[in-house]
Amino acid sequence: MSIAPSIFNWSGGKDSCLALHHILQHQLFDIRYLLTSVSETYDRISMHGVRSSLLVQQTESIGLPLYQVNLPEMPDMDTYDRTMYTQLTAVKAQGITHSIFGDLFLEDLRAYRESKLAEIGLIAEFPLWKRDTTEVLNEFLSLGYKTIVVCAQQGLEDFCGRVIDEQFIDDLPEGIDPCGENGEFHTFVFDGPIFKKPIKFSLGEKVFRSFPSPDGNAEQGYWYVDLVDG
Repeated sequence: MSIAPSIFNWSGGKDSCLALHHILQHQLFDIRYLLTSVSETYDRISMHGVRSSLLVQQTESIGLPLYQVNLPEMPDMDTYDRTMYTQLTAVKAQGITHSIFGDLFLEDLRAYRESKLAEIGLIAEFPLWKRDTTEVLNEFLSLGYKTIVVCAQQGLEDFCGRVIDEQFIDDLPEGIDPCGENGEFHTFVFDGPIFKKPIKFSLGEKVFRSFPSPDGNAEQGYWYVDLVDG
C-alpha cells in the first residue's frame, strides 16, 4: 500500500522532532520536505531565533530536504497567509497531499491550520494531538533526544540556554506547561535517534526582545540565546 506524499512542518524543536520520529519509525507518511519559515531580516527560524545555518545542519543530519519559506520580520497575518498560500500551492503541484504538524493542543490553532490548508486542497495531520505533555516530554528524553531552550517568555530567563533534563522539569514554575505548549519556551533539538550526527554549537549572547501582543493592547517579551555554529 502506498503512503501519502507529505510535507512536515519542522520547527527544529522537540515536539516537532518527536512527531517526525514516530512518522519515520512507523512509515506513516512519505515525507518529501521539512518545511520551515525563516526571517529574511535575521536569517533565523521564525519565532525560535535559531540561525538558519543550524537549521540546515539539522535537516542534513536527519537526511530530508529542507523547504525554506522566507518571511519578512514580524509579518501581519495577511502577508503570512499570502506567502504560505503561494508556497504550499507550489508544493501541492508536486503531488503532495498532506501537511503534518507537531502540535499537541490549542484548538484554535488547529482549526486555523486545517482551514487554510483546505483552501489549497491539503490535509492537515497532527500525530501527537491531545497527548499528555508530561508523557510526551518523558518519551522524548527516554528515546535519547537532546534539546536546548533557545527562547523563553519574560520571567523564565534562567531557563533560556538550558538543556532539558529531569532537573529542568523539576525546576519549572507551577503553571508552566512541561512542553511549553502555551508558548512559554521553544527549543532546538541537537541529537537523537533520527540524527546521523549531533549538531555542534556553543552558547552566545542572551538578549531580550519585546513584541506587540496579538490583540495589540500590550507588549510581550522573550529571552533569546544565540546558538553559534560549531
